[in-house]
Order: sequence, then structure tokens, then C-alpha cells
Amino acid sequence: MLHLLAAEEQDPLFPVWPEVLIGSITFAIIFFVFYKKLLPSINAALEKRHDEIVGGMERAQQAQDEAQQTLEEYREQLKDARHEAARLRQEAQEQGAALIAEMRAEGQRQREEIIATGHAQIEADRKQASLALRQDVGKLATELAGRLVGESLEDHARQSRVIDRFLDELEEKAEAAR
Repeated sequence: MLHLLAAEEQDPLFPVWPEVLIGSITFAIIFFVFYKKLLPSINAALEKRHDEIVGGMERAQQAQDEAQQTLEEYREQLKDARHEAARLRQEAQEQGAALIAEMRAEGQRQREEIIATGHAQIEADRKQASLALRQDVGKLATELAGRLVGESLEDHARQSRVIDRFLDELEEKAEAAR
């Protein structure tokens, strides 16, 4: 019977109730210790790790957003700088064109002034030469006429009238011939 009792105790299908009870109490104690002591520290560590991961991702996203915003600001500043450079270039071209036009106008004015002065000088020289020529021709004509006639024609007023009339007739003939 001992043999039967030993065989009965070792049957794995029928557990021994005192062992089941002691195992259940031990399991409850270990579970309670894990639940009260170990589980909160594990949960805190997991929560901390989760926060670090999520916080790191949020910080990375925030840094990426800031970098994108800085890039957009940089692009906008670059665009503004290009517009400003184009505006300054346009202004410089306009000022250069205005300066060139002003210098051309000044050169044209000086040229016209020089030409007008030259024409006035030529006209004055022509009149002076014409007057000197009239006087010389008048003297020569008077002397020649005096030699032909044989007497001196010294009346100056009459000489001037005769000479002027003669030269005027010559000028009229020359202009008619043109």
C-alpha cells in the first residue's frame, strides 16, 4: 500500500492540495511585491523613455520647422536683396543715361555757341574786309580816274557815293549771277 500511496502522490493529474495552496500564497506574495515595488519603477522608466523618445522627436520636428522658417526668411531676404540690386542697377543706368544726355546737351550747346561765335567772327571779318576792300578799291578807282581825267578828284563825299554805288551794282550783278 505504501507503494500505492506513493503512486497516488506522484500522479501528475491530481495535484497535491497543500502544495497548490502554498504555491498560490507564494505567487500572491511575489505578485504583490512586484506590483507594489517593481512595477511602478518599471512603468516610470518606460514612461521616462517614452517621454524622451517623443520629446526628442518633437524637438527634432521643432528644430526642423525652425530651420525651414529660417530658410524661408533667408530666401525672402535674398529675393529682397536681388530686387534692391536690380533697382540700384536700374537707377544707376538711368542716372548714367541722364548724365550722358546732359553731357551731350552741354556739348551740343557749346558746339552751337562756338559755331555762332565763329559765324559772328566770320561775318565781322567779312564786313571789315569788305569795308577795307571798298576803301582800297575806292582809292584806286579815284586815282585811276584822276589820272585818266588829268585832274584830282579830291571831294571825299562824292568819291564815297560813286564808289558805293559802283560796288553795290557789282554786288547786285554777282547775286543775280548766282
